[in-house]
Amino acid sequence: MIPAPPPKVITRHRDGQIRAYLKGPGAFGSLEPAAVFQPRVGDEVVEWAVRPDLERVVYTTLNRVVCLTRAGDLVWASDFEPHSDVRHGHRPGCALSLDGRTVWVYRPDAMAERGGGDQWVVHDAEGGVVLVRRELETVGHGAGHHVHPVDGSVYLDIGEGQDGAVILRGIVGADGEPEFVTYPWWDRCLIDLAPGGRQFMTVDHGQRDVAFHRHPSGDRLFTLSVEAFGYDPEETFVEWSGGYLTPDTAVVTVGGESQDEEEWYRYHLIDVRTGTVSGDIAVDVASPYELELLGDGSWLTDGPDGHPVRWSLVQHPAG
Repeated sequence: MIPAPPPKVITRHRDGQIRAYLKGPGAFGSLEPAAVFQPRVGDEVVEWAVRPDLERVVYTTLNRVVCLTRAGDLVWASDFEPHSDVRHGHRPGCALSLDGRTVWVYRPDAMAERGGGDQWVVHDAEGGVVLVRRELETVGHGAGHHVHPVDGSVYLDIGEGQDGAVILRGIVGADGEPEFVTYPWWDRCLIDLAPGGRQFMTVDHGQRDVAFHRHPSGDRLFTLSVEAFGYDPEETFVEWSGGYLTPDTAVVTVGGESQDEEEWYRYHLIDVRTGTVSGDIAVDVASPYELELLGDGSWLTDGPDGHPVRWSLVQHPAG
């Protein structure tokens, strides 16, 4: 039997706390935190991840990665050497592996002016020991980790500003030997992995189209340009947001400006089995990046009290 996936942990960093929420089957509306973590005094948290059992948190600052217990006790910490005094332009990122045994850390060392290139480092989650250190040929500002829901491999989407984006995939085998793949694009941004793990979604760095790719090869299944949604490509763009609403339905965000220079966004549904536009959905958000799709027919927006609000297609049927 295939083991059940760990519960989906939703996290927010607000008011100096890292809050963790569990997505129960009937939990809709404003969610209440199931656990709250307090970072160490003086730590300015950049990115974070919470273990599914809610007993550990891992977070990055500009100069280190830290692991704490739920009670706030230090489990381990690892400094990024040499120390960087650069305050802006680099955001170290982190993610926990699917099994919770490793911590994957992206270090944008080039922009931090540490005297070397970027690194992707895999730590043992229990003690912080470095298991793998991958030197990268990138000069990134930050990166997004995406953990594959079935095979546990980790995708990394590195943003290099106006120079584009680089997508890599890493996996540590049973023998501990790492394998890394760099996809042959510099102009595509990884948006999301499908819930069933069969494919992934990217958006052109120039925001002209959205594409869907087979996992793990990256072979392109189909592409939809701005024109496919019925818009003028001179006035409209595909936003770097959206993702999978369900294993068979994706959400693509298309945006532009009105005659009054007001920004607008529309959320189009894509049947990924056929590669066709299948309607749209109304989402009330302040920014297209506020929308967080959960892959089970529901999504999150931000509530006025700082807690996430969970919605579903029952509340917002597709048009």
